[in-house]
Amino acid sequence: MNKCAVILAGGEGKRMKMNKPKPLAEVLNKPMLEWVLNSVKNAGVDKICVVKGFGKEYIEQFVDTLDFKVETVFQAERLGTGHAVMQAKDFLKENNGSVVILNGDAPFMDTETIKSSYEFHISENNAATVISAKVDDPTGYGRIVRDENGSLSSIVEQKDADEKTAAINEVNSGGFWFNTEKLLSVLDEIKSDNNAKEYYLPDALKLLLEKNEKIGAYTAKSPDTVLGANDPAQLKELEEIALKKGYRCN
Repeated sequence: MNKCAVILAGGEGKRMKMNKPKPLAEVLNKPMLEWVLNSVKNAGVDKICVVKGFGKEYIEQFVDTLDFKVETVFQAERLGTGHAVMQAKDFLKENNGSVVILNGDAPFMDTETIKSSYEFHISENNAATVISAKVDDPTGYGRIVRDENGSLSSIVEQKDADEKTAAINEVNSGGFWFNTEKLLSVLDEIKSDNNAKEYYLPDALKLLLEKNEKIGAYTAKSPDTVLGANDPAQLKELEEIALKKGYRCN
C-alpha cells in the first residue's frame, strides 16, 4: 500500500521569541521538524510534503540540508490546519493510498507510533484514523469521544466540551491517517464558519462520518506524542523529557 506524509510547519514562533518558524525551534540541538521527519522516514514513508508558511525561506533552507527528498508547498495565509492540507492537494492527488498528516512541532511523534497507527488504520479498513493519547491533564486538547463500541464518534475541542466530555483524558495528538482518495473527496467541503474563520482538519472527520465512512482512533503507547512547545519554558521541558528518554544532544 502506498504511503505519503504531509507535515504542517507554517506556524510562527512569536512566543518562542525567534524569527524563524516554530517547528525549527530546537530540542537537543535538533529542530522539532527534523525529529518528526526522521520518524516519518524511519516508518517507511518516503514521499513527504512539508507545508510552509511564516518564514518559508527558513524551511526551504532547512529542507535543503536533509539527506532525503522532501517537497514543500506554501500556505500564504494561515487559515487553519484544513487550509494547510488544501495547499498540498496536488501532492495528495499524485500519491494514492494513505497519508499521515502530522504537526511539525510535535517532536515525540515517534516511528513506532506512526507504524503501529498505520497498521491499525489498514487492518480496520478506516477512512481515517486519529492518533490519540491518554494524558494526566487533558486541558487544552481536543477530547476523543467514543461510542459504545469503542469507535470514534467525535473530537470535541476544549472550548466546546461539557463537564462530562472535559473529564475524558484521551486526547487528539493532531496526527491523522487518511485514505487519500477519501480525504480529497471531503477536503473542499470543509467550511470556515467558526469564530476563528479557519478551516479545521478534524472537520474532515465529521464530513466522512456523515457519509457513513469508518473512522477510528489509535491510542499511542506514550502520552508524550501529543507534546509540543509554545514558549521557551515548554521547550526546556521537552529537552528534559528527551534526556529522560535517553536521547542525547547532537
